[in-house]
Amino acid sequence: MSFWGKIIGGIAGFATGGPLGAVLGAAAGHAADAGVMGGRLGPNAATLASLLGSKEQLFAISVVVLSAKLAKCDGPVVRAEIDAFKRLFRIPPENMRDVARLFDEARETAEDFEPFADKLGEAFADNKAMLEDVLAALFQIARVDGPLTKGEVRFLQRVQLGFGLRAQEWERARDGQARPGAGESPGLDPYRVLGLPADATDEQVRAAWRKLMRENHPDTLAARGVPPEFVKRATDKVAEINAAWDRIKRDRKL
Repeated sequence: MSFWGKIIGGIAGFATGGPLGAVLGAAAGHAADAGVMGGRLGPNAATLASLLGSKEQLFAISVVVLSAKLAKCDGPVVRAEIDAFKRLFRIPPENMRDVARLFDEARETAEDFEPFADKLGEAFADNKAMLEDVLAALFQIARVDGPLTKGEVRFLQRVQLGFGLRAQEWERARDGQARPGAGESPGLDPYRVLGLPADATDEQVRAAWRKLMRENHPDTLAARGVPPEFVKRATDKVAEINAAWDRIKRDRKL
């Protein structure tokens, strides 16, 4: 079986949970014919993934490819970008190797990402909220190693076009704003969530957010053998921590 056949047959969809609400998982499926994609990620790969896999598999493949190619478009991929991808699209340990291989192949070049944005936009044209969440996640990956570059902005604008998102959806994704009805809790003090005074410096806020994310990440707790109910609680906590961080970023225009 080819590597691409294994990816299409093995990577499945997304379910509610995590900071974005997207979890890359695994499920049984029909593998693509051996060598159908030649083992390379070419311009026809998105079309073939769309034809040979389910919508959920197309989602999983597309977010991996878009994340990798976005990380590549401003130069060499750095560890912070990979870590951000793993945080936003949580991957079970048993699937990490296959997803990592796809990510590595995709990051060889920043080119040929457009078909994946277009196919994902077509497949989920009836779920703009999910597409907006994916765009917001890509913004977070782009910013993790510094301010947005012109190349990253062009990349994200093309993704927006492929997703068919409007200007206000772009602005919310760019600025880290919650979607209407997305469950933001306006009465929650974001500084209290992070354990900081309101006059904390930008660096102190950022450091506190990173520390809390490390301590509460569900995958970290699961690897330690923590009971499932505590892992679920950690998932909710991570969402709360990220919401607090996003509100502070908006207020401070970080």
